Amino acid sequence: MTPTTKKERIDALAESSASDSGVSLAASAWKRLRRSPVFLLGAVIIALFLVVAAISPWIAPHDPAARDLIDQVIKARNQIPGPQEGYPLGGDLVGRDLLARLLVGAQQTLLVGVFATLIGLAGGMVLGVLAGAFGGWVDSLVMRVVDVMLSIPQLLLAFGIGALFARPSLLTVILAVSIVQIPVFARLLRGSMLAQRSSDHVLAATALGVKPGPIVFRHMLPNSLGPVIVQSTLVLATSIIDAAALSFLGLGNPDDTIPEWGQMLGSAQTVIDSHPHLAFWPAGCIIVIALGFTLVGESLRDALDPKNRR
Repeated sequence: MTPTTKKERIDALAESSASDSGVSLAASAWKRLRRSPVFLLGAVIIALFLVVAAISPWIAPHDPAARDLIDQVIKARNQIPGPQEGYPLGGDLVGRDLLARLLVGAQQTLLVGVFATLIGLAGGMVLGVLAGAFGGWVDSLVMRVVDVMLSIPQLLLAFGIGALFARPSLLTVILAVSIVQIPVFARLLRGSMLAQRSSDHVLAATALGVKPGPIVFRHMLPNSLGPVIVQSTLVLATSIIDAAALSFLGLGNPDDTIPEWGQMLGSAQTVIDSHPHLAFWPAGCIIVIALGFTLVGESLRDALDPKNRR
C-alpha cells in the first residue's frame, strides 16, 4: 500500500533506513575499486612487478654481471651483441645479458622505492603529528621548515642531497629520495589532524577529560591516515623516478655489477643514437611501473573520497 499522508511517508522512510545495513567507507571504496578498470590495470602491473622483483634471481637466464658475450663487442665498429639464441634482448656495452639485468634490476628498483617511501613516511608522520597535535609555535616552526623544503624543486633537492655524499651508493639514493618526500607527508598529515581537532569525537573526548596523548594517538591520528596512505602509493611512483634520475646522473650505486634501471639508462646514453634499445627497455620499465602505482593511487583517492559514496 502506497503511503499517502506526510506522516506515513516519513514513517516508511524511517523503516527503510533502519532495515538497510550500514556500509563502511572501506567496504564502499573496495566495492568501487573492484569495478574500476583503471585500478585493476594498475594492480596487475604492480603485482607483476612485485612477483618479478621477488623471484628475479631465480628466473634470470644468466648472471647479470657475467660478460658472456664480450667476444661480440667491437668498440671500433660500435658493435654490441644483438638478440640471439639464449639472449632474446641481446647484450649491453660489455657483453652482459640485457634481459637478466632488467629482471634483477627490478629488485633494486623496488628496494629503493619502498625504503625511500617508508623513511619519508616515518619522518613526515613525526613532523605532521607534532604540528597537528600541538599547534602554536610548534606548528609554525615545523611548517616553516616544510615550506622551505617545498619551495625547492623536488628533483633538484634530491640532486643536491645526493651530491653531498662522498661515495654514492644505493643507501645514499634512498636517503636523498626519502628526505625529499618528508615535507609532502608532513603537510598532508598536519592538515588532516587539524581537521580532526574540531571533529565531534575529539571534542567529546576532550570534554570527558581524556588526556592529550590518547586523544592524539587514539582519536586524531588513526582517522587522519587515510589520505597519507593514498599519497604513499603516489610517492612510490615518484620515488622510483627520482631514484632513476639520480642513478642516471651518476649519483647512484657506482657498482654496475648490481643492475638498476636508472643506472642502465645512464650507461646507455653514450650510444643512444646507434643502439636506442639499450635505453628503451629500462626507460620503458620505469614508465610502466610508475604508471601502475599512479593508477592505483588515483583510484584509491577517488574511492576513499566520501563525496563519491553511493
